[in-house]
Amino acid sequence: MDMDNDKTTFETSEEVKVVPTFEAMNLKENLLRGIYAYNFEKPSSIQQRAIVPIIKGRDVIAQAQSGTGKTATFAISMLQRIDTKTRETQAIVLSPTRELATQIQSVVLALGDYMNVQCHACIGGTNISEDIKKLEYGQHIISGTPGRVGDMIRRRTLRTRHVKMLILDEADEMLNKGFKDQIYNVFRYLPPKTQVVLLSATLPNDILEMTSKFMTDPIRVLVKRDELTLEGIKQFFVPVELEEWKFDTLCDLYDSFTIIQAVIFCNTRKKVDWLTEKMREANFTISSMHGDMPQKERDAIMQEFRQGKSRVLITTDVWARGIDVQQISTVINYDLPLDRENYIHRIGRSGRFGRKGVAINFVKNDEIKILRDIEQYYSTQIDEMPINIADLI
Repeated sequence: MDMDNDKTTFETSEEVKVVPTFEAMNLKENLLRGIYAYNFEKPSSIQQRAIVPIIKGRDVIAQAQSGTGKTATFAISMLQRIDTKTRETQAIVLSPTRELATQIQSVVLALGDYMNVQCHACIGGTNISEDIKKLEYGQHIISGTPGRVGDMIRRRTLRTRHVKMLILDEADEMLNKGFKDQIYNVFRYLPPKTQVVLLSATLPNDILEMTSKFMTDPIRVLVKRDELTLEGIKQFFVPVELEEWKFDTLCDLYDSFTIIQAVIFCNTRKKVDWLTEKMREANFTISSMHGDMPQKERDAIMQEFRQGKSRVLITTDVWARGIDVQQISTVINYDLPLDRENYIHRIGRSGRFGRKGVAINFVKNDEIKILRDIEQYYSTQIDEMPINIADLI
């Protein structure tokens, strides 16, 4: 067991090598281009350990929560292993929900942007004839739900003789949803030498049973905790003598980041509403969200923000955990978080965010101590913000 510097604990079945950079993985040139174009800079812990064994063709069990960078782990591995000169299906990913299957498809297409890769989401609730058309054209990678994928294989529309990889994402979830028989059905049709990669947050008995039936001498990689890190994030503070000055400071700042998306955190719902109102009066396009809103409305606001229809989202800590918006590169703490744990959730990046960012903290005179406390707690450095902030963003 080795303790990594990012406090993630790994227990592995055999010596798993840590590969610190994407270059060191010997990936195809065009795949590497896609990885950098997607703004990944450094592999997350699971990526440093699991990609190379998967590429080598080993069966792998990765025990990992979402948010550790696991989708990119198997997306990169599949893209490395497929041959795009033929249009035969060579890899199949099964997941428990249609949304997840579609999300995986979009990650594969984004990372494989320079590779001319065909990837189809084969999911229930969609038009079967559309599926058939896509499959007849030929798809290198299929990301789907077990029922529809099994159905397409039985109809012989999805030909499996060239499949060399099967990936089961969120395997524990799939078994909870009762997909066991459908997964077995898919297995039955695959070539006997198919490599199996299984990802699961927990490893209950039925999964262990599955691994002994379908996997050959698997390597285990265990990612124990949320891999949040402040690496790659420039952190600054802006001294504001009085609460009233924060608003003008924000307006000045706003001009420097019109190009990208920012999230502004306030400590109370009331403050969120007040600031939203004030920003709108000043003619800024703003979205805002807090825990008082019905879930449906929150989803709609998130959707809007994800699509870039609004540039700035003002919110409370309800938003701080587990949201994946690729474009955010600026986080502003209009109020310093009351709980220092929340600091890392607001500005921290998990594996999926292996990207650069800027965090700006508004600090009143009487809060310098809180700021220093946060600095010490995370053994990080928060400098006073320079004048040329626009060049840094």
